[in-house]
Amino acid sequence: MVIGGIDIVLLIASMMVAATPILLAATGEMVAEKSGVLNLGVEGMMIIGAISGFAAAVATESPFFGFMAAAVGGAVMALLFALLTQYLLSNQVATGLALTLFGLGLSALMGQGYQGIKPPPTAKIDMGPLSDIPGLGPILFNHDWVVYLSLLLVGGTWAFLKYTRAGLILRAVGESHDAAHALGYRVIRVRIAALMFGGALAGLGGAYLSLVRVPQWTEGMTAGAGWIALAIVVFASWKAERVLLGAYLFGGVTVLQLRLQAAGIAIPVQVLSMAPYLITIIVLVIMSAPRGRATLAAPAALGRVFHASH
Repeated sequence: MVIGGIDIVLLIASMMVAATPILLAATGEMVAEKSGVLNLGVEGMMIIGAISGFAAAVATESPFFGFMAAAVGGAVMALLFALLTQYLLSNQVATGLALTLFGLGLSALMGQGYQGIKPPPTAKIDMGPLSDIPGLGPILFNHDWVVYLSLLLVGGTWAFLKYTRAGLILRAVGESHDAAHALGYRVIRVRIAALMFGGALAGLGGAYLSLVRVPQWTEGMTAGAGWIALAIVVFASWKAERVLLGAYLFGGVTVLQLRLQAAGIAIPVQVLSMAPYLITIIVLVIMSAPRGRATLAAPAALGRVFHASH
């Protein structure tokens, strides 16, 4: 199906690929914020994941090991943030911003020797005859394993937070760390685990950019993806299904503006380039506005310092 020179099936399939890095980072950040920690270092964790994954994939000639290294790289960055904010009680906003700047600088240093190198390709999963179904095949059954993993992680995170005891404890820590501590729950351990999970997913998202989406190493290649992930979490009111919707909306508009540029539509390139950010924010604001609850839906202890009184 082609409309205005744009293949709609290809557009939707490309949207899923474009949305995957944002979806992974936003899902991880949502879990971190549900535990009551505001981590503004998502961009830094993503870019470290991008270079760690790229370097490991090139060294081992295996994209799988690349993604694993990216998850570890992101988790280590998150652990650094956790140590500073949870044990040394540093300001979460300032530490998160510093983490992003640190990540951008360190990744530029690490990536010096990787300019112009092609990583090993990440193969698509062979779904057999399913991928040949007209319309649905290319959209649902013609992707690499990371796209499906991102969807499983969203579903798993939703179920974990809603139905499991551990998810309930994590939400309790995010709502009132003092009450959770009084009940005997280890607030700092819960928050460190949540932060490291978020860091690992941000790292995976970064690696997806450098190994699949682009695929090459370019300094600063995340280009604000971490900030969009942060915005999506807030405007999605910390709900997994809305995070999915927000990430796919951003991915869809990103791909659409590229297709419109290629089709030579008479709209200034600058307007098309800013459209994904603008439209995503406008739609998410509208989504969160009806009850005016974006702030009320936030975990009550979000951004607050926890200090166990002895």
